[in-house]
Amino acid sequence: MSLSVMTIASPRVLRRLAGAACGAAALLAGSVAQAAIPIESWTASTGAKVFFVPSPSIPMLDVNIDFDAGSRYDPPGKSGLATLTAALLDKGANAQDGQPARNEAQVADAFADTGADFGGAAGGDRGGIGLRTLTAPSEREQSLRLAGQLIKAPAYPDAVVAREKQRLITAIREGDTRPGVIADKTLSKAIYPTHPYGVSATPESVGSITRDDLLKFWRDNYTAKRAVVTLIGAIDRKQAEQIAEDLTRGLPEGTAAPKLPDVQMTIPASEKRIRHPAQQASVAIGAPAIARGDPDYFALLVGNYVLGGGGFSSRLTDQVREKRGLTYGVDSYFAPSKQPGPFSITLQTKKENTNEALGLVRQILAQYVAQGPTDAELKAAKDNLVNGFPLRIDSNRKLLTNVANIGWYGLPLNYLDTWTAQINKVTRDQVRAAFQRHVHPDAMATVIVGGPEK
Repeated sequence: MSLSVMTIASPRVLRRLAGAACGAAALLAGSVAQAAIPIESWTASTGAKVFFVPSPSIPMLDVNIDFDAGSRYDPPGKSGLATLTAALLDKGANAQDGQPARNEAQVADAFADTGADFGGAAGGDRGGIGLRTLTAPSEREQSLRLAGQLIKAPAYPDAVVAREKQRLITAIREGDTRPGVIADKTLSKAIYPTHPYGVSATPESVGSITRDDLLKFWRDNYTAKRAVVTLIGAIDRKQAEQIAEDLTRGLPEGTAAPKLPDVQMTIPASEKRIRHPAQQASVAIGAPAIARGDPDYFALLVGNYVLGGGGFSSRLTDQVREKRGLTYGVDSYFAPSKQPGPFSITLQTKKENTNEALGLVRQILAQYVAQGPTDAELKAAKDNLVNGFPLRIDSNRKLLTNVANIGWYGLPLNYLDTWTAQINKVTRDQVRAAFQRHVHPDAMATVIVGGPEK
């Protein structure tokens, strides 16, 4: 439900830089545990918030621009608009600042000439672009100029809009045949009955989108004052400042973000069963839980690792899969967003085992919320999370994702430096109290797709 970093790995760039990248990744993984990550932050004259980490080991630059332009702002009946607005940014540009107009093929060729990658995407909260380019001046400047042109003067050609709409409609229809997708969408609607987080794009909503809709959504939302720019690479602060200014100067004036409804935090318990010919049933359970930045975040992160987020070391996997063989996979997760995102448990099971597996999952969840983890479970979870932390930031791409999230959610600049300390501080009492505040087993929605009628 939220956008991450959107850059796409280029085989050409990776071949040219493979040796340097491997060495830098190893160096970064070993050094971040010992030294603070030097995140610098400022506000550009355009109003955009900027976050920068110098990384001189590889001659590359990663740029991410997140706009407050996610699908939660899709107008009624136009779900899919944010997705198409972002995804079609690289499909053509009008002339802008001395740059000639370019069609889809010319955009692709221009990025191929510099060995750069560019892509747009949107999630529930944010939409935007990612760029990866070499830092040699000629390649970097050409790539950045083209990226700026695409976000400031997108063309949205009629033929391309029609084609991409049809592609998205086809993907939606295909997804709607799969029990897991059906369960996820139905659960979201049950969890968020009065909020855009619960709305999914349909063939009809996508079919109703026009080129004018795309241009209006872009003009209203792709504005510097609603942008967060993240840069990581082999450039200095002065260059980073200039790049952020150049990329965000000339964006639409935009409008203030429309006010969204509050998330209805308490929902009634419900259960919906949907027929499906699949051999296995897909089960999804959930309810609204937390927004990102909630003070209970780390307690819930550690606690959920014990419950269902830790793979084979989690309680749900141990009890439902290993000891009883009722599923090949079961997990739980929190998905915090700008507004409270969900807590969910998902599993697949044989149709004849559906009711037994569901009953066991509910029993385990209720017991866990009431009692919390054991000392041994807590220690194992904390050790695994802390020991795995270097792998979360062992490349510029992963670091970019984390720094972009710091900027987007307004987290402290030392968030990554203190991450392991925050994990280590979590106690059993904090986990139990946090789960009792945010997870209510008797007020959750349940969706079963493909299981028995009762």
